[in-house]
Amino acid sequence: MGFSDLLEEVGGFGKYQWLHVTLISLPGLMMASQNLMNNFVSGIPNHHCSLPANHTPYNLSQYQVEEKQFIKAFIPMDPSGTRLERCRRYIEPQWQLLVPNNTANVSQLQTEGCLDGWTFDNSEFLATTVSEWELVCSLRPLKQMIQTIYMGGVLTGAIIFGGLSDRFGRRSVLIWSYLQLGILEVEWIPTKQRTLVGTLTSFFFTFGQMILAGLAYWLRDWRKLQLVVCAPMFLFFSYSWWYVESARWLVLNRQSDQALKSLHRVARFNGKPEVVDKLTLEVLHSHMNKEIESSHSTFTAYDLLKTRVMRRISICLVVVWFSTSFAYYGLAMDLQKFGVSIYQMQIIFAAVDFPAKLMALGMLTYLGRRVSQATCLFLAALIIFANIFVPTDMQTLRTVFACLGKGFTSASFTTVYLYTGELYPTVIRQTGMGFVSTMARVGSMAAPAVLILDEVFPALPSVVYGGSAVLAGCFACFLPETLNMPLPDTIEDVEERWSRTSPAPRKEEGISLKGTVDFGGGALVSSEGVTLKELKEAEVTGLNAL
Repeated sequence: MGFSDLLEEVGGFGKYQWLHVTLISLPGLMMASQNLMNNFVSGIPNHHCSLPANHTPYNLSQYQVEEKQFIKAFIPMDPSGTRLERCRRYIEPQWQLLVPNNTANVSQLQTEGCLDGWTFDNSEFLATTVSEWELVCSLRPLKQMIQTIYMGGVLTGAIIFGGLSDRFGRRSVLIWSYLQLGILEVEWIPTKQRTLVGTLTSFFFTFGQMILAGLAYWLRDWRKLQLVVCAPMFLFFSYSWWYVESARWLVLNRQSDQALKSLHRVARFNGKPEVVDKLTLEVLHSHMNKEIESSHSTFTAYDLLKTRVMRRISICLVVVWFSTSFAYYGLAMDLQKFGVSIYQMQIIFAAVDFPAKLMALGMLTYLGRRVSQATCLFLAALIIFANIFVPTDMQTLRTVFACLGKGFTSASFTTVYLYTGELYPTVIRQTGMGFVSTMARVGSMAAPAVLILDEVFPALPSVVYGGSAVLAGCFACFLPETLNMPLPDTIEDVEERWSRTSPAPRKEEGISLKGTVDFGGGALVSSEGVTLKELKEAEVTGLNAL
């Protein structure tokens, strides 16, 4: 018997769990906007070199030529011949180019850099960091640096807050940070519902991507967009005080009285008041006897690598998290290369998550976690590699392949988030999440920088993203399966469960007088304890005897 049995007794996936999951998932709407906002905050408007100060369409109005034609006398066309060169201009005006059917050899004409700055088209964006700070041409890498710095902040949070939530509690840390949303959900969800809940809550992130597209299209100003996206966090903060701390964490941190109050509160909320009188400290401890005894030690990130099975799990998860995030943000942060409105591409990229995550739900339920994880990564790599061989003029097909690749990486994200919470034991789960998600943030930091490699060779970013996904798929094959298994509570649980071919079932513990253990709260109970199931059977027997 374990904590998962207690959850079933207090209502399983009842009204409390529904409300808890909904409220804790709502910030995901804005988290998506935060993570992908740089597509619009640092969008690159069409631009060209500004004309020399003494040559403007206004003082050249005596020529009966439209303004667009004037520009051709100052700005050469790019190699494709379809748009103006973005980073060069003619040293001297080339008036002969305005003559219809001219035969001038433009390749011999001298050019120079944009000495007077740039002129940006504001039809798609009113203001972005790129247009305001002129992050183009030689300064283009600084545009990618904005996303890298943001993800660096997320990386810092993953390192710091994962350990803090293991030490001070999930609720306290969550009030100040929504970086650790998924795990707090898992610890109040019964085993049978974890797959469904984990997948459905990820749809909040998908809806958030659509909301981002709408907000960006409406505002079209990077400062206003930042303000509107951040403001709802104050609302989420206001109701976060309602959350109940993880009872599992409370017990393992010698706060059994508070854990019992939390379970009683959940039972009442779920319409199970009769459980309150039966669920005592003795019953609670009997369910978690083994976990409590092993939780007296202090755990650090070193414990994730100290034992054989934990080391295997951690190394494999590091690679999977890094590559999933690396490929995901590599695809999702490069929406302007498809020749379609960036706002439409954001909607399309968001919409593809729906079938992708429903596919992930089916795979997780029927094929298991390991097969689902590896399959999503291998398929993502296959699509990314295939897109390399599609001609650049076939933009529709390239867009379809990119959407499929993004869909499979999104399904991989959904899978690994649920999978990680099931692999790591309660006593070190948040530290483990912080550890592996650290590599995810490293991947998301590196992804924008890799996009710059297209100046060296256009297909090089895709080769790097696809190769990373293949490597991660191979590592995923070495992870243990967790389908329909209760969450492990201790490192010993992990080692015993997955160091053998099949998991060893837990023995049911009965009441015994062989010894007592002090669990805090002034309660001395037997080391084996009594289970709720036995109490119910005893009650039924007593009623029958009457």
